[in-house]
Amino acid sequence: MASYSSSSDPKSDSSEVGNVEDFKVHVFKSSSELLEKLHEKWNKVEKKPYPAMYSSTYGGIILDPALMVIPMDDHMVHRGHGVFDTAILLDGYLYELDVHLNRILRSASKARIPSPFDRLTLRSILVQLAAASQIKKGTLRYWLSAGPGDFLLSPTGCPTSAFYAVVIDEDFNQCKEGVKVITSSIPMKSPQMATMKNVNYLPNILAKMEAEDKGAFASIWMDEKGYIAEGPNVNVAFITHDKELIVPFFDKILSGCTVLRLLELAPKLVESGCLKAVTTRNITVEEAKSSAEMMFVGSTLPLLPIIEWDEKPIGNGEVGELTMALSDLVWDDMVAGSTETQRTAVPYV
Repeated sequence: MASYSSSSDPKSDSSEVGNVEDFKVHVFKSSSELLEKLHEKWNKVEKKPYPAMYSSTYGGIILDPALMVIPMDDHMVHRGHGVFDTAILLDGYLYELDVHLNRILRSASKARIPSPFDRLTLRSILVQLAAASQIKKGTLRYWLSAGPGDFLLSPTGCPTSAFYAVVIDEDFNQCKEGVKVITSSIPMKSPQMATMKNVNYLPNILAKMEAEDKGAFASIWMDEKGYIAEGPNVNVAFITHDKELIVPFFDKILSGCTVLRLLELAPKLVESGCLKAVTTRNITVEEAKSSAEMMFVGSTLPLLPIIEWDEKPIGNGEVGELTMALSDLVWDDMVAGSTETQRTAVPYV
């Protein structure tokens, strides 16, 4: 988590630093000297973005951001052998913690990463970490890694797997402004990789950057058959002119916890007559682009209206009423959902 940029940052081209023989790399001769340098950096930060971190490598919770680090020989760092998940911290409650925890364990199983703790212990760690952070609104992110050990490909040299988690002091609110998207030219992940939430996000990053280069918020992936898949780190959903909510099948993409909750809540709008149906099925690009409304679905959004795709409007080019009605359902669930099934109270001291 901690990072430090030297004031004498050399470029790879020696011509930019003059005589390369004159450049001397500093050698930190003690941990106290290095820690002093890290504290110097963090003392300049007015608001600490990471109030607390847990590391099974350390064996506890860390409150000093200068010590929020992961070993370089951790296989998640240099081989990408790790999985992760997240949970929303809102008004002192963790939203859908158990659903997300179940998913990271499924992802870990697919990635052949044994958890260093049983499920109840992992859950207890996350709740205690949230409490130690003293943060009432933010995100809780956590990782299961093959662990530190060496720089080889196989994890057989890793004595044990590792569990890391961090609380991020992050403000978020219900999204009400529409965004633009593009069709991504970056190939999407294979179903085996896409259906587990692993740390190999380079295709996702390139897809996001491609969209930003074109003045859009994010991009849309299609599968090899031309059906809509997902966004770079969010699910996507559509409302037809017949008022049918459509979510693409999850067989080739990540089954997002928020979109799954949306599918549970949306029938309320069917009962009230606002929606005609709620469906999970394949949807072609042509059908998707001709939809009345379109939205991204993800943890901190929870729904983000999409008003333009490849420089052409979705529907009338404005934020849709049904999109916001669905967003209200999920947001209300985040704020005031059941404390038995949806929200876990954080025991702050």
